[in-house]
Amino acid sequence: MASLRKRLQRLFSTNVIVRKYGKDKLRVVDTNRLQSTGNLAQSKITDRYSRLHGTNKHGYGSYGSAYGGYDANYYSQQNRKQLYVDYEMMDKDPIISSALDIYSDESTLEDQFGDILTIKTNQTHIQKILYNLFYDVLNIEFNMWPWIRNLAKYGDFFLKLDVADEIGILNARPLSAYEVERLEEFNPETGEYEINFNHTISENVKYDVFEIAHFRMISDSNFLPYGRSMLEGARQEFQKLMMLEDAMLIHRIMRAPEKRVFKIDIGNIPPNEVDSFMEQIINKMKKVPYVDKNTGNYNLKFNLNNMLEDYYLPVRGGNSQTQIDTLPGMTFTGIEDIEYVKHKMMAALKIPKPFLGYDEGVEGKTTLASMDIRFARTIERIQKIVVSELSKIAIVHLYAQGFEGEDLIGFELSLTPPSIIYDQQKVALMNEKIQLAVAMKDSKLVSDKYIYEYIFNMSEDEWLEERNNIVEDLKLRFRQNQIEQEGNDPTLTGLSYGTPHDLASMHMSSDDVMDKDRGGRPPEGIKYGQHKNHMGWDPTGAKTVKQAMNTTFQPDPRYKTKSISVATENSDILKKIKKNTTKILSEKENDKSETKSMLDESNIL
Repeated sequence: MASLRKRLQRLFSTNVIVRKYGKDKLRVVDTNRLQSTGNLAQSKITDRYSRLHGTNKHGYGSYGSAYGGYDANYYSQQNRKQLYVDYEMMDKDPIISSALDIYSDESTLEDQFGDILTIKTNQTHIQKILYNLFYDVLNIEFNMWPWIRNLAKYGDFFLKLDVADEIGILNARPLSAYEVERLEEFNPETGEYEINFNHTISENVKYDVFEIAHFRMISDSNFLPYGRSMLEGARQEFQKLMMLEDAMLIHRIMRAPEKRVFKIDIGNIPPNEVDSFMEQIINKMKKVPYVDKNTGNYNLKFNLNNMLEDYYLPVRGGNSQTQIDTLPGMTFTGIEDIEYVKHKMMAALKIPKPFLGYDEGVEGKTTLASMDIRFARTIERIQKIVVSELSKIAIVHLYAQGFEGEDLIGFELSLTPPSIIYDQQKVALMNEKIQLAVAMKDSKLVSDKYIYEYIFNMSEDEWLEERNNIVEDLKLRFRQNQIEQEGNDPTLTGLSYGTPHDLASMHMSSDDVMDKDRGGRPPEGIKYGQHKNHMGWDPTGAKTVKQAMNTTFQPDPRYKTKSISVATENSDILKKIKKNTTKILSEKENDKSETKSMLDESNIL
C-alpha cells in the first residue's frame, strides 16, 4: 500500500493527467478542474472570503490573497457552513425539495438497455473492469441519485475512496460537506501546487487528492475552491417569500375576522358609574376559552364569539338605543406580491413550472417542449460535472490494477441524455445536413471536398479516412451478400458468383471479349476450319470438341477435388470398350453358314 500511495501521489502531483492517445494525439484528464478554476495559490481568482480575509503566510494568503488579515481558511469555512444551514432550511420547502428531486431524477435516467452510465472503450477487458467498478462496487444504480441531490443542494459532495493495491477501489463512503475542507496551497519545500482534504471530525485527518472524489458545481469564481449550489440563485428570493407568507398569515389572523360594535344605552346613569356599568355588561357576555389540561390544546368551541375582540361603546340621549353593528374584516391584497417573488424563485431554479405542478401559461406541448430543451441543457451541465469526477475514480481504479499509458485514459463515460426532444433536435439537424449534401452533389456545383469540409466540418484527413471506410463497408456488404445468396465467401475462395460480370462470362470467352473490345474488321481473313465461333466455319463442332478434349477441367473451388484432364478421362473410357467386328447380313435362302442372322428366311418364317 505504501508503494501504491507513492505511485498515486506521483500520478496526481501535476493535477492534470496527460497521456499519449493514438499516433499523433494527446489526451488531458483534468481531474481537479484546474483548466477552468486556475491555480488558486498563484491566481487572483480566489473566493470572496479569502480576498477579504487573507494571511501573510509565505507572502500570500492561504488561497493566494496578497493582503493581510484574518485566517482565510477559517473565515471561509464558517461562511460556507452558514450557507449550508440556509440550504437545509430551503430543503424543507415543498417547491425547493421537489426541484432537488427533479435534478436527481433527470440526471439518472436509464437508457434502452437499463443502464444509467454508458462506458465506451475499444478494449473489452477495460469495459468489463469499469462496469464491475461502477455497478457492482459503487452500486451507482441506487447511490447516484442521493449523490447528485446532495451535489445540487450544497454545491459540493465528497466521497471517500478505499483503494487497495492490485485490486483497486473497494468501497466508497460519502462524507458530510460540513466536515470536509479542501486545501489548495503552494508548498515552498517541494515547489509544487498541492491539493489535500482535511476531515475535521476525524481529528483533522488529511487525505490525498486521489482518496477523495470531490463533486463540485463550478459556476462562480467567488465560491472557489468549492462549488456553487443550484439553490444559491433562489436563496434571497426564498427568504423574501418566507417573510411575505408569514406577514400574510399574521394579517389574516389579526385582521381578517369580523368585529362587532356594541352600542349600549346607559340612560341616566351618572358619568362616574358608566365604566362600572359597562364592565358588568362585558363580563356577562364574555366566554372564557377552554384549555385542556392534559393535552394543552386550545378549544375554540367554547369561544366562538370572543368578546375581547369586539368594541363596546356607551351611548346616551336622543333616540339612542342599544344596537349591534358589524365591522367587515380587512381584505388581504398581498397575493400578487407573493406570486411575483415565487416566480422569481422558480426562474432561479431553472425548472419549468409544469414540472413543479404549476400549469399556468402552458398552452400546448410545443411550449413545454421548448422549456424542456432549456432544462435539458441544465441537466446536461450537471451530468458533465458528475462524469468528470467519475472519470477520476475510474483512473484511480485502473492505475491500482496496473494499467498504464493509453489504457489508463482510453475510455469515455456518459450519462443518459435527459431529453428525447433534445436528441430529436440533433437528429433533425443532421438529417437536414445530409439532404443539403445530396442536393449539392446532384447539382454538380461543388466538389465532394467542399461538402465534407463546409457542411460536415471535417478536415482533409477525416474525410479521406471516411471515404476509405465507405469502401470497406461496400466490401463487407458484398461479402455478406455472397455468403447469404451463393454460399461463397470471397475472402476464402477469391471468386465471386452470381454477379452480372459472372453471368456474362458464361456465354463468351476471354478472346471474344478481347475481339469485342478491339472492334472493327479482323486483321486476318477467315480460313476454313479455323474460325473459333461455334456458329462459324465449324458446323460439326469437331475442332471445338477436340480442343475441349485436350483442355484441363477446372472443378468448383467449393469442393476439394483434383484437376483431371478431359482427354485422359475419355481415352480411359474408350480402352474399356471392346471393339466388335461388323457382320454382313445375308438375305439368301440357301445360306449354309452355321450362324444365321436375324433376317434369315427360316427365322422370319
